[in-house]
Amino acid sequence: MKLLQALVLAILIGSCSCDPKKEVSETLTFLRTSGHFMVNEYNDTILLRGVGLGNWLLPEGYMWHFGESADRPRKIEKLIEDLTSPEFNQKFWKEFRQNYITESDIIKMKELGFNSVRPALNARVFLTEGDTAVFIEENFILLDSLITWCGRHNLYVILDMHGAPGGQTGQNIDDSPDNEPELYMNPLFEHRLTRLWLKIAERYSDNPVVAGYDLLNEPLPERTGAAGKYKHLALPMYKRLTEEIRKIDKKHMIILEGVNWSNDWSIFTESIDDNLVYQFHYYCWNVPDNLNDISTYLKYREKLNAPVWVGETGEKNPSIYFATTQYFEENNIGWAYWPWKKIDNRQVIFSVKPPENYDKILDYSRGGEKPSPELAELVFTQLLENIKVENCDFLEHVSQSILCRIPARIYAVNYGHEGSGVSYQVNDTVNALYYRKNEPVKTVLLAESERRRRGSEQAILLNKGEWTFYSADAISDFTSNLTLKVKAENADSRFRISINANSQEFSLRDTSWTELTIENQQFPAGKNTFKTEVLNGKVMFLHFDVNIPVEGSE
Repeated sequence: MKLLQALVLAILIGSCSCDPKKEVSETLTFLRTSGHFMVNEYNDTILLRGVGLGNWLLPEGYMWHFGESADRPRKIEKLIEDLTSPEFNQKFWKEFRQNYITESDIIKMKELGFNSVRPALNARVFLTEGDTAVFIEENFILLDSLITWCGRHNLYVILDMHGAPGGQTGQNIDDSPDNEPELYMNPLFEHRLTRLWLKIAERYSDNPVVAGYDLLNEPLPERTGAAGKYKHLALPMYKRLTEEIRKIDKKHMIILEGVNWSNDWSIFTESIDDNLVYQFHYYCWNVPDNLNDISTYLKYREKLNAPVWVGETGEKNPSIYFATTQYFEENNIGWAYWPWKKIDNRQVIFSVKPPENYDKILDYSRGGEKPSPELAELVFTQLLENIKVENCDFLEHVSQSILCRIPARIYAVNYGHEGSGVSYQVNDTVNALYYRKNEPVKTVLLAESERRRRGSEQAILLNKGEWTFYSADAISDFTSNLTLKVKAENADSRFRISINANSQEFSLRDTSWTELTIENQQFPAGKNTFKTEVLNGKVMFLHFDVNIPVEGSE
């Protein structure tokens, strides 16, 4: 019966018109805020676990590996225009937007376990520049399609104004024309931003698939002086935009980001609406790896009595991915991994294969020799095929780490986030020097020769009587070997590892790195737990492999 109902629903959705107000999900309901939580119309708490759709409607040069001459959408467009014919250029961008994100991408997101997407929007794609700005209807249809697919497969959509008219950062990430945050410098651009948000609100006001409106991405960076000059204008602009949107749409959540790449929340001195979400971005770019503290945002959550959400996280390695999502969820914070795809990158979920001779395009973007139009068109034509999700490399170990699932590699530094006596027990309460600096589990920076380019740079060192506790989910029952990479600090060390209800002890007499395997371990669907406890001596733990191919491993 359920199968029949699903088939009927699919036929009805597939046959209805593309009116975004009519094409809504039978399952998803409007989200709203309730204290620290997002809830649906049944008052169920919803934790958004999403992916950012970067490079689709706002291409970024670093995702193409381009040089500074093509570091933002308008410059990428100029590069392709310079290399090809006007007819090809126009055709390329139409097909690029049709191919980069399709219903197949949304289906794959759902299969993997994500429940939301955050498309990065460039205002220039929807509203022309120049003296007379007009809406570009055909590009709104791209959004209509995305929202339709997400409704069909039960994913929420957070609309992210990544590139506002004039630019909210004055940097490449918002397609800034003159490297200035002109949105705050010229009232014309705020007027156009308001027009665009009102157009979006009118179009989707009755559509529950849209979770909320992210008014501005990462406004006013500090390092350029923009925050110092204009951050006093940020909250008043948010207030004006919200008031205008509420004249049309009283249902959808409004999402506000702090200044300085979303993370300076000192601007939030008052609440401007009763359905607000506050967003920060979380990137751990330190070398060596460091898990950044989020306590500031938790304090603001108490003060503002509103949900906190991480609109972007990622851009590092699976060790960080696993740690951060567990950290967020332990604190009831949803998140969106950035981004879903990149060209020739092994730290994302889907890597786009570079076309043959793509290196010649890259060289040109950095001031090298100009390839012929014929060669350039061949390269970009192949790219249009390669960006389809079915033609990309799926990096399963990355998605497993983001979602804290096994099979996967679990790095020893990524014990739980529930504190002493639950996630760890150590004798010395002095905080670690590396990685988790607010925790006392001793972290050891590996020697240069021991590091792996795509893995953790750190191990943990436990003394006799000390232990760490881990958890990871499995979506179905499976049997797998578990391999530990460990090292005794002194001879005659001994430790126990407990996997769910099963325990096994190992003695170590060699003080070099050793791999130990437990064969045919059963892992049930749902939560699985791991505990390492040193019984004698000192033991360094690097990672546990619940068998899955991990790039760069030995």
